[in-house]
Amino acid sequence: MPTLPDGAPAPADGLLPSGALAELPTRPFGVYVHVPYCRVRCGYCDFNTYAVTPGPEGKATVTAYPDLVLAELDLAATVLGDHAPEVATVFFGGGTPTLLPADGIIRMLDGIRALWGVQPGAEVTTEANPDTVTPQLAEALAAGGVTRVSLGMQSAVPHVLATLDRTHDPAGVARAVAMLTAAGLRVSLDLIYGTPGESLADWRTSLEAAIALAPDHLSAYALTVEEGTKLAAWVRRGEIPRPTDDDEADKYELADALLAEADYHWYEVSNWARTPADRCRHNLGYWDGSSWWGAGPGAHSHVGGVRWWNVKHPTAYESRVRAGLSPAAARETLTTAERYEEDVLLGVRLADGMPVARLRPEGAAAIPGLIADGLIDARTALRDKKIRLTLRGRLLADSVVRQLVGE
Repeated sequence: MPTLPDGAPAPADGLLPSGALAELPTRPFGVYVHVPYCRVRCGYCDFNTYAVTPGPEGKATVTAYPDLVLAELDLAATVLGDHAPEVATVFFGGGTPTLLPADGIIRMLDGIRALWGVQPGAEVTTEANPDTVTPQLAEALAAGGVTRVSLGMQSAVPHVLATLDRTHDPAGVARAVAMLTAAGLRVSLDLIYGTPGESLADWRTSLEAAIALAPDHLSAYALTVEEGTKLAAWVRRGEIPRPTDDDEADKYELADALLAEADYHWYEVSNWARTPADRCRHNLGYWDGSSWWGAGPGAHSHVGGVRWWNVKHPTAYESRVRAGLSPAAARETLTTAERYEEDVLLGVRLADGMPVARLRPEGAAAIPGLIADGLIDARTALRDKKIRLTLRGRLLADSVVRQLVGE
Protein backbone atom coordinates (compact mmCIF):
# COMPACT_ATOMS: atom_id res chain seq x y z
CA MET A 1 0.00 0.00 0.00
CA PRO A 2 1.47 3.39 -0.94
CA THR A 3 2.78 5.81 1.62
CA LEU A 4 1.55 9.38 1.53
CA PRO A 5 3.95 11.98 0.11
CA ASP A 6 5.73 14.44 2.34
CA GLY A 7 4.32 17.93 2.51
CA ALA A 8 3.77 20.95 4.67
CA PRO A 9 1.42 20.64 7.67
CA ALA A 10 -2.21 21.13 6.69
CA PRO A 11 -4.23 23.55 8.85
CA ALA A 12 -6.78 21.90 11.12
CA ASP A 13 -9.56 24.05 9.66
CA GLY A 14 -8.55 23.22 6.08
CA LEU A 15 -8.52 26.86 4.99
CA LEU A 16 -6.89 27.65 1.64
CA PRO A 17 -4.91 30.69 0.47
CA SER A 18 -6.98 33.41 -1.16
CA GLY A 19 -4.95 33.10 -4.38
CA ALA A 20 -5.94 29.45 -4.76
CA LEU A 21 -9.60 30.22 -4.11
CA ALA A 22 -9.53 32.99 -6.72
CA GLU A 23 -8.73 30.39 -9.43
CA LEU A 24 -11.63 28.14 -8.46
CA PRO A 25 -14.36 29.82 -10.56
CA THR A 26 -12.19 29.87 -13.69
CA ARG A 27 -12.26 26.13 -14.46
CA PRO A 28 -14.65 23.18 -14.09
CA PHE A 29 -14.98 21.94 -10.50
CA GLY A 30 -15.25 18.24 -9.69
CA VAL A 31 -15.82 16.15 -6.58
CA TYR A 32 -14.14 12.80 -6.03
CA VAL A 33 -15.39 10.46 -3.30
CA HIS A 34 -13.09 7.62 -2.28
CA VAL A 35 -14.79 4.50 -0.93
CA PRO A 36 -11.94 2.44 0.54
CA TYR A 37 -13.76 -0.86 1.01
CA CYS A 38 -13.55 -4.09 -1.00
CA ARG A 39 -14.74 -7.63 -0.48
CA VAL A 40 -11.21 -8.89 -1.23
CA ARG A 41 -8.01 -6.89 -1.61
CA CYS A 42 -6.52 -7.86 -4.98
CA GLY A 43 -2.89 -8.96 -5.02
CA TYR A 44 -1.77 -6.26 -7.47
CA CYS A 45 -3.69 -3.39 -5.86
CA ASP A 46 -1.72 -0.42 -4.56
CA PHE A 47 -4.76 1.76 -3.85
CA ASN A 48 -5.85 2.78 -0.37
CA THR A 49 -8.31 -0.08 0.13
CA TYR A 50 -9.39 -2.36 2.96
CA ALA A 51 -11.26 -5.66 2.87
CA VAL A 52 -14.45 -5.55 4.93
CA THR A 53 -15.50 -8.56 6.91
CA PRO A 54 -18.77 -10.23 5.89
CA GLY A 55 -21.60 -10.04 8.36
CA PRO A 56 -23.11 -7.35 10.56
CA GLU A 57 -19.85 -5.59 11.45
CA GLY A 58 -18.78 -5.11 7.85
CA LYS A 59 -22.28 -4.05 6.84
CA ALA A 60 -22.35 -1.46 9.62
CA THR A 61 -18.98 -0.08 8.47
CA VAL A 62 -20.07 0.55 4.89
CA THR A 63 -23.55 1.74 5.86
CA ALA A 64 -22.12 4.42 8.18
CA TYR A 65 -19.54 5.63 5.68
CA PRO A 66 -21.68 8.16 3.74
CA ASP A 67 -22.24 10.20 6.91
CA LEU A 68 -18.47 10.67 7.29
CA VAL A 69 -18.10 11.81 3.69
CA LEU A 70 -21.00 14.23 4.06
CA ALA A 71 -19.35 15.70 7.15
CA GLU A 72 -16.13 16.29 5.19
CA LEU A 73 -18.08 17.85 2.35
CA ASP A 74 -19.72 20.25 4.83
CA LEU A 75 -16.19 21.32 5.80
CA ALA A 76 -15.34 21.67 2.09
CA ALA A 77 -18.28 24.02 1.58
CA THR A 78 -17.03 26.19 4.44
CA VAL A 79 -13.48 26.24 3.08
CA LEU A 80 -14.50 27.05 -0.51
CA GLY A 81 -17.19 29.54 0.44
CA ASP A 82 -18.75 31.40 -2.47
CA HIS A 83 -15.81 30.67 -4.77
CA ALA A 84 -16.95 27.21 -5.91
CA PRO A 85 -19.01 27.00 -9.10
CA GLU A 86 -21.64 24.34 -9.68
CA VAL A 87 -20.14 20.86 -9.78
CA ALA A 88 -19.37 19.66 -13.31
CA THR A 89 -18.38 16.07 -12.52
CA VAL A 90 -18.65 13.63 -9.62
CA PHE A 91 -16.69 10.39 -9.39
CA PHE A 92 -17.16 7.66 -6.78
CA GLY A 93 -14.00 5.55 -6.81
CA GLY A 94 -12.29 3.01 -4.64
CA GLY A 95 -12.25 0.35 -3.56
CA THR A 96 -15.66 -0.80 -4.59
CA PRO A 97 -18.22 1.98 -4.17
CA THR A 98 -21.04 -0.39 -5.05
CA LEU A 99 -20.43 -2.32 -1.83
CA LEU A 100 -22.38 0.58 -0.34
CA PRO A 101 -26.16 0.41 -0.66
CA ALA A 102 -27.31 2.43 -3.66
CA ASP A 103 -29.10 4.85 -1.36
CA GLY A 104 -25.77 5.59 0.35
CA ILE A 105 -24.20 6.64 -2.97
CA ILE A 106 -27.24 8.71 -3.85
CA ARG A 107 -27.29 10.32 -0.40
CA MET A 108 -23.72 11.52 -0.94
CA LEU A 109 -24.64 12.78 -4.40
CA ASP A 110 -27.64 14.60 -2.96
CA GLY A 111 -25.33 16.19 -0.38
CA ILE A 112 -23.05 17.47 -3.15
CA ARG A 113 -26.09 18.79 -4.99
CA ALA A 114 -27.32 20.60 -1.87
CA LEU A 115 -23.94 22.20 -1.11
CA TRP A 116 -22.90 23.45 -4.55
CA GLY A 117 -25.48 22.47 -7.11
CA VAL A 118 -24.73 20.13 -9.98
CA GLN A 119 -24.63 21.44 -13.53
CA PRO A 120 -27.33 20.31 -15.95
CA GLY A 121 -25.88 17.40 -17.91
CA ALA A 122 -23.15 16.81 -15.31
CA GLU A 123 -21.20 13.57 -15.54
CA VAL A 124 -21.68 11.39 -12.42
CA THR A 125 -19.64 8.18 -12.40
CA THR A 126 -19.30 5.31 -10.00
CA GLU A 127 -16.82 2.47 -10.25
CA ALA A 128 -18.21 -1.04 -9.77
CA ASN A 129 -17.06 -4.63 -9.76
CA PRO A 130 -19.10 -6.85 -12.09
CA ASP A 131 -20.25 -9.14 -9.28
CA THR A 132 -21.81 -6.25 -7.32
CA VAL A 133 -24.16 -5.18 -10.13
CA THR A 134 -27.83 -6.13 -9.97
CA PRO A 135 -30.81 -4.78 -11.92
CA GLN A 136 -32.05 -3.13 -8.73
CA LEU A 137 -28.70 -1.41 -8.13
CA ALA A 138 -28.49 -0.19 -11.73
CA GLU A 139 -32.02 1.20 -11.67
CA ALA A 140 -31.50 2.90 -8.30
CA LEU A 141 -28.25 4.53 -9.43
CA ALA A 142 -29.82 5.83 -12.63
CA ALA A 143 -32.88 7.13 -10.79
CA GLY A 144 -30.67 8.92 -8.27
CA GLY A 145 -28.64 10.82 -10.85
CA VAL A 146 -25.66 8.59 -11.64
CA THR A 147 -25.01 8.75 -15.39
CA ARG A 148 -22.03 6.47 -15.92
CA VAL A 149 -20.50 3.27 -14.46
CA SER A 150 -16.84 2.34 -14.78
CA LEU A 151 -16.76 -1.45 -14.59
CA GLY A 152 -13.61 -3.28 -13.45
CA MET A 153 -13.41 -5.98 -16.12
CA GLN A 154 -9.56 -6.24 -16.14
CA SER A 155 -9.51 -9.41 -18.28
CA ALA A 156 -11.77 -11.99 -19.93
CA VAL A 157 -9.32 -14.85 -19.30
CA PRO A 158 -9.83 -16.90 -16.10
CA HIS A 159 -6.16 -17.61 -15.36
CA VAL A 160 -5.30 -13.91 -15.76
CA LEU A 161 -8.09 -12.92 -13.37
CA ALA A 162 -6.82 -15.55 -10.92
CA THR A 163 -3.30 -14.05 -10.99
CA LEU A 164 -4.82 -10.64 -10.32
CA ASP A 165 -6.92 -12.06 -7.44
CA ARG A 166 -10.08 -10.90 -9.17
CA THR A 167 -13.11 -12.83 -7.94
CA HIS A 168 -15.64 -12.24 -10.73
CA ASP A 169 -16.55 -14.71 -13.49
CA PRO A 170 -15.77 -13.34 -17.00
CA ALA A 171 -19.34 -14.12 -18.04
CA GLY A 172 -20.54 -11.82 -15.26
CA VAL A 173 -19.16 -8.80 -17.10
CA ALA A 174 -21.63 -9.23 -19.96
CA ARG A 175 -24.48 -9.63 -17.48
CA ALA A 176 -23.43 -6.47 -15.63
CA VAL A 177 -23.14 -4.44 -18.85
CA ALA A 178 -26.62 -5.59 -19.92
CA MET A 179 -28.11 -4.54 -16.57
CA LEU A 180 -26.43 -1.14 -16.63
CA THR A 181 -27.35 -0.30 -20.21
CA ALA A 182 -30.93 -1.45 -19.63
CA ALA A 183 -31.10 1.15 -16.85
CA GLY A 184 -29.90 3.85 -19.26
CA LEU A 185 -26.40 4.18 -17.80
CA ARG A 186 -23.31 4.74 -19.93
CA VAL A 187 -20.63 2.10 -19.42
CA SER A 188 -16.84 2.18 -19.37
CA LEU A 189 -14.80 -1.02 -19.18
CA ASP A 190 -11.42 -0.98 -17.42
CA LEU A 191 -8.76 -3.43 -18.65
CA ILE A 192 -5.26 -4.30 -17.44
CA TYR A 193 -2.54 -5.72 -19.67
CA GLY A 194 0.86 -7.19 -18.87
CA THR A 195 -0.23 -9.58 -16.11
CA PRO A 196 2.42 -12.30 -15.60
CA GLY A 197 1.39 -15.35 -17.62
CA GLU A 198 -0.85 -13.38 -19.98
CA SER A 199 -0.03 -14.16 -23.60
CA LEU A 200 -0.67 -11.85 -26.52
CA ALA A 201 -3.50 -14.21 -27.50
CA ASP A 202 -4.97 -13.88 -24.00
CA TRP A 203 -4.89 -10.10 -24.32
CA ARG A 204 -6.55 -10.28 -27.75
CA THR A 205 -9.29 -12.41 -26.19
CA SER A 206 -9.90 -9.76 -23.52
CA LEU A 207 -9.97 -6.92 -26.03
CA GLU A 208 -12.33 -8.73 -28.37
CA ALA A 209 -14.63 -9.65 -25.48
CA ALA A 210 -14.69 -6.03 -24.29
CA ILE A 211 -15.37 -4.65 -27.78
CA ALA A 212 -18.19 -7.17 -28.29
CA LEU A 213 -19.99 -5.64 -25.28
CA ALA A 214 -20.06 -2.26 -27.09
CA PRO A 215 -19.21 -0.03 -24.12
CA ASP A 216 -19.11 3.73 -24.60
CA HIS A 217 -15.55 3.97 -23.27
CA LEU A 218 -12.56 1.72 -22.56
CA SER A 219 -9.46 2.19 -20.45
CA ALA A 220 -6.39 -0.03 -20.80
CA TYR A 221 -3.55 0.32 -18.32
CA ALA A 222 -0.28 -1.56 -18.10
CA LEU A 223 0.12 -3.54 -14.90
CA THR A 224 2.72 -2.08 -12.58
CA VAL A 225 4.26 -4.16 -9.81
CA GLU A 226 4.02 -1.94 -6.75
CA GLU A 227 6.16 -2.58 -3.69
CA GLY A 228 4.22 -3.79 -0.68
CA THR A 229 1.67 -5.74 -2.74
CA LYS A 230 1.22 -9.50 -2.84
CA LEU A 231 2.15 -9.42 -6.52
CA ALA A 232 5.48 -7.76 -5.73
CA ALA A 233 6.25 -10.50 -3.21
CA TRP A 234 5.51 -13.19 -5.81
CA VAL A 235 7.83 -11.48 -8.31
CA ARG A 236 10.57 -11.02 -5.72
CA ARG A 237 10.44 -14.72 -4.82
CA GLY A 238 10.59 -15.70 -8.49
CA GLU A 239 7.15 -17.33 -8.43
CA ILE A 240 5.96 -15.27 -11.39
CA PRO A 241 7.92 -13.16 -13.91
CA ARG A 242 7.98 -9.37 -13.85
CA PRO A 243 6.20 -7.74 -16.81
CA THR A 244 8.58 -6.57 -19.54
CA ASP A 245 8.50 -3.30 -21.47
CA ASP A 246 8.53 -5.10 -24.83
CA ASP A 247 5.56 -7.28 -23.88
CA GLU A 248 3.56 -4.29 -22.67
CA ALA A 249 4.42 -2.33 -25.84
CA ASP A 250 3.19 -5.20 -28.03
CA LYS A 251 -0.05 -5.32 -26.06
CA TYR A 252 -0.59 -1.57 -26.22
CA GLU A 253 -0.12 -1.62 -30.00
CA LEU A 254 -2.60 -4.48 -30.30
CA ALA A 255 -5.13 -2.60 -28.16
CA ASP A 256 -4.80 0.54 -30.23
CA ALA A 257 -5.21 -1.37 -33.49
CA LEU A 258 -8.25 -3.38 -32.43
CA LEU A 259 -9.96 -0.43 -30.77
CA ALA A 260 -9.39 1.82 -33.78
CA GLU A 261 -10.80 -0.90 -36.04
CA ALA A 262 -13.90 -0.99 -33.80
CA ASP A 263 -14.26 2.80 -34.11
CA TYR A 264 -12.95 3.73 -30.67
CA HIS A 265 -10.70 6.80 -30.66
CA TRP A 266 -7.86 7.42 -28.23
CA TYR A 267 -8.16 10.73 -26.43
CA GLU A 268 -5.60 10.09 -23.68
CA VAL A 269 -2.73 7.63 -23.81
CA SER A 270 -4.64 4.92 -21.90
CA ASN A 271 -8.23 5.84 -22.76
CA TRP A 272 -10.50 5.39 -25.79
CA ALA A 273 -14.06 6.58 -26.44
CA ARG A 274 -16.63 6.14 -29.19
CA THR A 275 -17.30 9.88 -29.47
CA PRO A 276 -16.01 13.04 -27.76
CA ALA A 277 -19.18 13.01 -25.64
CA ASP A 278 -18.16 9.60 -24.26
CA ARG A 279 -14.82 10.81 -22.89
CA CYS A 280 -14.49 10.75 -19.10
CA ARG A 281 -14.90 14.43 -18.26
CA HIS A 282 -13.93 13.93 -14.63
CA ASN A 283 -10.52 12.51 -15.56
CA LEU A 284 -10.07 15.24 -18.16
CA GLY A 285 -10.34 17.66 -15.24
CA TYR A 286 -7.31 16.01 -13.66
CA TRP A 287 -5.36 16.13 -16.90
CA ASP A 288 -6.08 19.78 -17.67
CA GLY A 289 -5.28 21.05 -14.16
CA SER A 290 -8.82 21.85 -13.04
CA SER A 291 -9.85 21.90 -9.37
CA TRP A 292 -11.48 19.10 -7.43
CA TRP A 293 -12.19 18.17 -3.84
CA GLY A 294 -11.35 14.60 -2.91
CA ALA A 295 -13.30 13.24 0.08
CA GLY A 296 -12.51 10.06 1.98
CA PRO A 297 -9.43 8.33 3.47
CA GLY A 298 -6.31 8.96 1.38
CA ALA A 299 -8.18 11.09 -1.19
CA HIS A 300 -6.21 13.83 -2.94
CA SER A 301 -7.54 17.31 -3.78
CA HIS A 302 -6.37 20.25 -5.86
CA VAL A 303 -7.52 23.86 -5.89
CA GLY A 304 -5.61 26.63 -7.66
CA GLY A 305 -2.15 25.12 -7.35
CA VAL A 306 -2.59 23.87 -3.78
CA ARG A 307 -2.71 20.09 -3.45
CA TRP A 308 -3.46 18.11 -0.30
CA TRP A 309 -4.15 14.53 0.73
CA ASN A 310 -6.20 13.03 3.53
CA VAL A 311 -5.02 10.64 6.22
CA LYS A 312 -5.07 7.11 4.88
CA HIS A 313 -6.64 4.86 7.46
CA PRO A 314 -10.44 4.90 7.80
CA THR A 315 -10.18 4.99 11.59
CA ALA A 316 -7.92 8.06 11.57
CA TYR A 317 -10.16 9.67 8.97
CA GLU A 318 -13.28 9.06 11.04
CA SER A 319 -11.60 10.45 14.16
CA ARG A 320 -10.65 13.71 12.41
CA VAL A 321 -14.02 14.19 10.75
CA ARG A 322 -16.06 13.47 13.87
CA ALA A 323 -13.93 16.01 15.76
CA GLY A 324 -14.81 18.66 13.17
CA LEU A 325 -11.23 18.82 11.89
CA SER A 326 -9.89 18.69 8.37
CA PRO A 327 -8.83 15.12 7.55
CA ALA A 328 -5.91 16.45 5.49
CA ALA A 329 -2.58 14.86 6.44
CA ALA A 330 -0.42 17.41 4.59
CA ARG A 331 -0.38 19.69 1.58
CA GLU A 332 1.87 21.44 -0.90
CA THR A 333 1.71 24.63 -2.92
CA LEU A 334 3.06 24.03 -6.41
CA THR A 335 5.70 26.43 -7.68
CA THR A 336 5.41 28.03 -11.10
CA ALA A 337 8.02 25.58 -12.40
CA GLU A 338 6.16 22.58 -10.96
CA ARG A 339 2.86 23.70 -12.45
CA TYR A 340 4.49 24.13 -15.84
CA GLU A 341 6.06 20.67 -15.74
CA GLU A 342 2.75 19.08 -14.73
CA ASP A 343 1.00 21.02 -17.48
CA VAL A 344 3.38 19.53 -20.05
CA LEU A 345 3.35 16.05 -18.47
CA LEU A 346 -0.42 15.81 -18.60
CA GLY A 347 -1.14 17.96 -21.63
CA VAL A 348 0.94 15.95 -24.09
CA ARG A 349 -0.95 12.76 -23.15
CA LEU A 350 -4.13 14.13 -24.73
CA ALA A 351 -5.04 13.49 -28.36
CA ASP A 352 -6.40 17.02 -28.72
CA GLY A 353 -2.80 18.16 -28.47
CA MET A 354 -0.95 20.61 -26.29
CA PRO A 355 -0.53 24.11 -27.81
CA VAL A 356 3.07 24.79 -28.77
CA ALA A 357 2.59 28.34 -27.47
CA ARG A 358 2.46 26.98 -23.91
CA LEU A 359 6.00 25.62 -24.19
CA ARG A 360 9.04 27.44 -22.95
CA PRO A 361 11.83 28.08 -25.50
CA GLU A 362 13.73 24.91 -24.61
CA GLY A 363 10.58 22.85 -25.19
CA ALA A 364 9.85 24.48 -28.53
CA ALA A 365 13.46 23.86 -29.55
CA ALA A 366 12.98 20.11 -28.98
CA ILE A 367 10.13 19.84 -31.50
CA PRO A 368 12.20 19.25 -34.69
CA GLY A 369 14.07 16.39 -33.05
CA LEU A 370 10.84 14.83 -31.74
CA ILE A 371 9.35 15.02 -35.25
CA ALA A 372 12.47 13.45 -36.75
CA ASP A 373 12.31 10.61 -34.20
CA GLY A 374 8.68 9.94 -35.08
CA LEU A 375 7.44 10.77 -31.57
CA ILE A 376 5.11 13.66 -32.35
CA ASP A 377 2.91 14.23 -35.39
CA ALA A 378 4.63 16.59 -37.83
CA ARG A 379 1.49 17.93 -39.47
CA THR A 380 -0.20 18.74 -36.17
CA ALA A 381 2.91 20.43 -34.81
CA LEU A 382 3.66 22.51 -37.91
CA ARG A 383 0.16 23.31 -39.20
CA ASP A 384 -1.98 23.33 -36.02
CA LYS A 385 0.82 24.36 -33.65
CA LYS A 386 0.00 21.57 -31.24
CA ILE A 387 1.97 18.67 -29.80
CA ARG A 388 0.21 15.38 -30.60
CA LEU A 389 1.87 12.07 -29.89
CA THR A 390 2.25 9.41 -32.57
CA LEU A 391 1.70 5.78 -31.63
CA ARG A 392 5.43 5.47 -31.01
CA GLY A 393 5.32 8.68 -29.00
CA ARG A 394 2.58 7.28 -26.79
CA LEU A 395 4.81 4.31 -26.02
CA LEU A 396 7.65 6.70 -25.13
CA ALA A 397 5.59 9.53 -23.61
CA ASP A 398 7.89 9.93 -20.61
CA SER A 399 10.85 10.55 -22.91
CA VAL A 400 8.86 13.14 -24.89
CA VAL A 401 7.96 14.99 -21.69
CA ARG A 402 11.57 15.06 -20.50
CA GLN A 403 12.67 16.67 -23.76
CA LEU A 404 9.85 19.21 -23.77
CA VAL A 405 10.67 20.37 -20.25
CA GLY A 406 14.35 20.62 -21.10
CA GLU A 407 15.73 17.72 -19.07
